[in-house]
Amino acid sequence: MLDIKFVRSNPDIVKENIKKKFQFEKLPMVDEVIEMDEEIRKAKTRGDELRAERNNLSRQIGALMKQGKKDEAEEVKKQVAADAAELEALEKKEAELGEEIKARMMVIPNIIDPSVPIGEDDSKNVEITRYGEATVPEWEVPYHTDIMDLYTGIDIDSARRTSGAGFYYLRGDIARLQSSILSYARDFMIGKGFEYFIPPFMIHGDVVKGVMSFAEMENMMYKIEGEDLYLIGTSEHSMVGRFIGQILEKSDLPQTLTSYSPCFRKEVGAHGIEERGVYRIHQFEKQEMVVICEPEDSMAWFDKLWSYTVEFFRTLDIPVRTLECCSGDLADLKVKSLDVEAWSPRQQKYFEVGSCSNLGDAQARRLGIRVRDKEKGNYIPHTLNNTVVAPPRMLIAFLENNYRPDGTVLIPKALQPYMGGQEKLEPKK
Repeated sequence: MLDIKFVRSNPDIVKENIKKKFQFEKLPMVDEVIEMDEEIRKAKTRGDELRAERNNLSRQIGALMKQGKKDEAEEVKKQVAADAAELEALEKKEAELGEEIKARMMVIPNIIDPSVPIGEDDSKNVEITRYGEATVPEWEVPYHTDIMDLYTGIDIDSARRTSGAGFYYLRGDIARLQSSILSYARDFMIGKGFEYFIPPFMIHGDVVKGVMSFAEMENMMYKIEGEDLYLIGTSEHSMVGRFIGQILEKSDLPQTLTSYSPCFRKEVGAHGIEERGVYRIHQFEKQEMVVICEPEDSMAWFDKLWSYTVEFFRTLDIPVRTLECCSGDLADLKVKSLDVEAWSPRQQKYFEVGSCSNLGDAQARRLGIRVRDKEKGNYIPHTLNNTVVAPPRMLIAFLENNYRPDGTVLIPKALQPYMGGQEKLEPKK
């Protein structure tokens, strides 16, 4: 959410940013917000005048009563009553206009970074760099659930009976493999100096509204019926929400946090055949990284965060590339975003396995997170988040890139300690 003072002073910049995001229907909101903000300021000015007048009149009433001028005092009381009625109407108007402004400000997009490429949708995202050699093996690489099935490692049919579509059971070596990847990701980030957390998996509605846009909320979040609680779609929600309403000390920054959680998502919409199996599901696990930092440091942290994901995947022998997200592919709160995509030798293309985002001060402003500065006054920090790893998508990339023609799957050295020293998985079928 933008600062109303910024919108008031820079309406053309805000409108141009909306155009860059191809959200032309939101353009009228800028003028509406400015007009309503002016009305609020006029109402506040008049309200302050009335309060000052009320204090003055109250003193007059006291003086008149002491002088025995009861009739004159009653006339002044009538003026006080009239002023009180006007003040009540003004305060009501302020509250109503405040809600109207907030409703619009919550959907006016954040100002994107000048480096963001301009485009309507993800087809206009720009490839930045490739890491590792994306090869196509001489042997056929089976579909990921078929590889899992060689190890009796997945049971989708039972999950359909217990939970419906979009769920699965992992078993045996495949279940252990997923847990091992998450444990390795945890230790990898601790090695980078991040503090490890396991956060709450449900959060209040005011936290949800603080960390994401309404469109994301509607398409992603599951609400607990009858309670002000939502299942998290990523641990970023809990981790940034942890600081709601807090004033941090400058010495507390940067906050560098890594968190594990299950994630729950509606995943609304139809998907292609390559997204069946365990690619797009309602429940998965993820290791996340979150940073809260000084505004001037956020872009440096942005580059650090995505580079950690690239490094993590390369330690597991998985080729990846990075894509700069274009303006139309950015959620409203994001200043800049970069996707990490892993190579699929079966599909002979890359697919998304993680996303790194700089949200500027948008989340912190919505959540009321501030940093104490006794000299210059309190200010709002920046927040960033990035996926370390999110099985099962990463599991797909791992199995495809380490699959061998005899049906075995190689275990890279970095992961072997978490797999009891195993160097490869042997098929059960």
